[in-house]
Amino acid sequence: LSENAAFCKAVEDNGLIFIGPRSETIELLGDKLASREAASKAGLPVLPGSDKPLPQEFPLEMANQVKYPVLVKASAGGGGRGIRLANSPAELPEVIRAARQEALAAFGDDSVFLESMVLQARHIEVQIIGDGQGKVICLGERECSIQRRHQKLIEESPAPCLSGSVRTAMYHAAEKLGSSLNFRGLGTVEFLLDQKDEFHFIEVNPRIQVEHPVTEMVTGLDLVKEQILLALGNPLTLEQQ
Repeated sequence: LSENAAFCKAVEDNGLIFIGPRSETIELLGDKLASREAASKAGLPVLPGSDKPLPQEFPLEMANQVKYPVLVKASAGGGGRGIRLANSPAELPEVIRAARQEALAAFGDDSVFLESMVLQARHIEVQIIGDGQGKVICLGERECSIQRRHQKLIEESPAPCLSGSVRTAMYHAAEKLGSSLNFRGLGTVEFLLDQKDEFHFIEVNPRIQVEHPVTEMVTGLDLVKEQILLALGNPLTLEQQ
């Protein structure tokens, strides 16, 4: 329920406080296509891909125009589900069908889109915290490139692969997106870093994540305590230094 916008809205409508982002933020970021658009508007580098859900009948001529390998991703996806890889035009129709089936079973929504596959990418996530009053800062990053079936196995902070300039640019991008969303609470802005040291936005997790103790150990902050204080309406007193 941590990323269920309808549940969050019900909590708010009943005069209770939801510890986490606002319902409209969760709804926006729960749609991968909408979050890609929000990131693009905020000036973040977004991976090439389709801006709208794929049609139910995917034209063969469109498959021949795609650059391979390519990922088919569920618009309502999360937790590594609803992601399939196609290596050729011949594979694409069946991969789309399988991704739709998985997305419908997992999320009740079979909308899928295409996104470029970044080969030999590093997966970097930036922890942000915001007070919903315009202030957003970054609490470092975690590298989670070692995965199995799109599930993270090892989290390392600081990320050993980042130069100072790339780290600064990544923080700035995450902060810009968080500020544009007037983000409240804890969130993770996720990026892929390619072999040329260029990073690309992929998604935002609008909640505290299971790997948050890694950041707590590095920063010395109690993130659970911080998100409760923010939910109570307290301003963010932490400074970015």
